[in-house]
Amino acid sequence: CIVLTRNFNATHSLLEVAREMNFPVLRTPMITMNFINLATLCVDNEFAPSATEHATTLDIKGVGVMLRGDSGVGKSECALALIERGHSLVADDLTIIKLLDERELMSSSRALNRGYMECRGIGIINIAEMFGIKSIRLEKRIDMVVSLREWTPEVVEERTGLEENYYEILGMRVPHVELYVRPGRDIARLVEVAALTQALKKMGHDPARDFNDRLIAFMSKQSAAPATKLKPTEREERAPGS
Repeated sequence: CIVLTRNFNATHSLLEVAREMNFPVLRTPMITMNFINLATLCVDNEFAPSATEHATTLDIKGVGVMLRGDSGVGKSECALALIERGHSLVADDLTIIKLLDERELMSSSRALNRGYMECRGIGIINIAEMFGIKSIRLEKRIDMVVSLREWTPEVVEERTGLEENYYEILGMRVPHVELYVRPGRDIARLVEVAALTQALKKMGHDPARDFNDRLIAFMSKQSAAPATKLKPTEREERAPGS
C-alpha cells in the first residue's frame, strides 16, 4: 500500500496505477517522521517473536511477576490474594509473551479471557467487576518469574538469597525464584516480598549481598583485633580461706 502523510491528495495518475495494480492508497494527517515511527512500532509488535506459558502474570507495585507451577498448585489462589491487596492481573492461566526490540519481554492475555480468572471450587470470576478496573492491566513487562512447587521433606530451600537463578524465555534470562507450598505459609505475601526485593535489586540495592558484605567486614574486624587478657574475677583475687 501507499500512505500519504500530511493529508496530501493523491494525484490522478497515482490512483490510476493503484486501481490497475489493485493496492490501496491511504492518507493520514500525521507528519512523515511521526507516522514512520508509529508504523515501525506497530509492525515490530505484530511480528515480534512470541511464546505462550502456562502461567499467571501480575503487576506487583510496578514489577511484572509471572507465576508458574503445576496445575492445582495454587497459582490462581495466590494471584487472587495479591489482587485483594491492590495489585493488578495481567493474565490468568495462559500468558502470551512477546520479545520486543530483542531486550524486553512483554506479557498479555488473550482478548477472550482478559479480566477473568478461574478459581477451583468457585468457577469463573470477573476481576474487574469484583475489584475495580484498576485490578487489571492489558500488558506488562516480565521482570521476574516465581515458580510454585509442592513441598517435600527432601526439599532444601534457599536461605540467604545469594545464589541467583534465572528462567529463560525466548532467549532472554529472567530472575527466577522458587517457593514451596505447604500449610501455614502465606505464599501471596512471599511473592509480594520477592517482587519488592527484585525492585530493590534493579535500583542497585541487594539485601542479601549487603548483609553478606557487612558480615564479612565484621568478621575481618574481629579477627584483626588484638587479643585482650581477661582480668581475674573477685573470687580469684581472694586468698584461700579469706
